[in-house]
Amino acid sequence: MFKSIIFDMDGVIIDSEPIHFKVEKKLFKNLGLAISDEEHHSFVGTVSRETWLYIKDKYKLNQSIEELVEREGVSYMDCLLSQENIKPIPGVTELIEELRRNNVKLVVASSASIKNIETVLQMFNLERFFETKISGDEVNNGKPAPDIFLYAVKIIGAEPEECIVIEDSKNGVEAAKSAGMKCIGFENPNSGKQDLSSADMVINSFSEINYQKLRQIYEQWQKE
Repeated sequence: MFKSIIFDMDGVIIDSEPIHFKVEKKLFKNLGLAISDEEHHSFVGTVSRETWLYIKDKYKLNQSIEELVEREGVSYMDCLLSQENIKPIPGVTELIEELRRNNVKLVVASSASIKNIETVLQMFNLERFFETKISGDEVNNGKPAPDIFLYAVKIIGAEPEECIVIEDSKNGVEAAKSAGMKCIGFENPNSGKQDLSSADMVINSFSEINYQKLRQIYEQWQKE
């Protein structure tokens, strides 16, 4: 029986990738960068600092990493808080509540800053359901490295094979699989054309899974 479900946040709990894309495109323009949508989508799921390290090196920017990360973070938070009637991705709240009723340990493991994670969970009144929240800033290597998921299981006292990860990005799926975990890919059209083929299962809606279905799927995986 699985002990924990580990949720990514952006694109899984909140449909925030369009906000990220909007903020980043404006920042790219202000910096004089011509970054294609394809390259832009490749950053989904990665830690902001690592993204800007890559961009700074490739495009020879003069600004410091700290300045670039700060500018993006402030702009994103301003944009997020200005959104009206923003809601969780359909079905995810019901899934979270059902899993907790069945004593499944829940974790958020996101490349977002801890400030962003806490803001979103508080905004949706979901914070109380999660055992712990982990930011990509807390580990040495961001997704697609497995560090964040291995750190998560260490905190909650579980083994990788006892956990299921829900991710919407190629980088996130690769991180989960590298950590030795089963992974459900959530196909969010607003996350760009993400290659989720490495996931153990791909869903288009949270209506496709519930606690009982996850138990059945996990038991089947254990037999393979």
